[in-house]
Amino acid sequence: MPSPAQLEVANSQLKLTLKELADTQTQLIQTEKMSSLGQLVAGIAHEINNPVSFIYGNIGIANEYTNNLLKLISVYQECYPQSLSKIQILTETIEFNFVKEDLPKILSSMKIGAERICKIVLSLRNFSRLDEAEIKRVDLHEGINSSLLILENKLKGQGKDPNIEVIKEYGELPQVDCYPGQLNQVFLNILTNAIDTLRESIVGCPLPESNVIRTGKQQPVNNNPQIRIITEILDSHQVMIRVIDNGCGMTEEVRQKIFDPFFTTKPVGSGTGLGMSISYKIVDKHGGQLKCITQPFQGTDFQIQIPIRIKSFI
Repeated sequence: MPSPAQLEVANSQLKLTLKELADTQTQLIQTEKMSSLGQLVAGIAHEINNPVSFIYGNIGIANEYTNNLLKLISVYQECYPQSLSKIQILTETIEFNFVKEDLPKILSSMKIGAERICKIVLSLRNFSRLDEAEIKRVDLHEGINSSLLILENKLKGQGKDPNIEVIKEYGELPQVDCYPGQLNQVFLNILTNAIDTLRESIVGCPLPESNVIRTGKQQPVNNNPQIRIITEILDSHQVMIRVIDNGCGMTEEVRQKIFDPFFTTKPVGSGTGLGMSISYKIVDKHGGQLKCITQPFQGTDFQIQIPIRIKSFI
């Protein structure tokens, strides 16, 4: 029979092996998800870009043609104020005066919509970064903004749920050495987590006045759900990105497990429990730290701290 000491050593080795297996499984899932997601996003962006470029490129021409035709009709009306009965009847039937006023507005709305789609396509491309699988020197604000644009629909209120306000407090950051696609995944995971937390907070707990995110002047903004994104240089070697929500926060027990693989507080089928674990490993891979500062009813503050330069890239 093995001695208690031998059993303890074997138990420790078994725990270490299980942890290594869990880490390996998480890494494999992360790699597969990133590859599949990147290819999917890049493919969608490419397919959307062609027809949207055609529409956007022709809206200006259509608008010019429409204005010219309306001007021509106006000249006809000036030259022939006494129009024929057929023309008068048709003018009244199609409500020409209303069409003349409304058509330019419709074209303007179409142009705004096309511009919006073009921005989304650009954000999808920036997010996927399939051509940047290696370390690149990039503007982190581009990645954050791309993630926000992708999540814009989730930020909008539905029914009785209010909009989630995003407060950007961007500092003057230098370009940072990183794996852009992976770091974008971190931003997306943390922002998604903040949005889900705020939606659950609206349903599950009130937002006390003391929990309202404050501006630099320390004045309450309002009681609506908010996400505050702060970027700053810590020193000559590091930058900090903070994502702060004014939700219900977490207990210490949950906070300690938040980066564990497969841990989730969401209902079965609503989450894999891998998002925060993968994010932690990505930040660690960059030689940085990912921290979660939170208390019940005091919101949550995720802090991403990464070096500006990676030694192997210099």
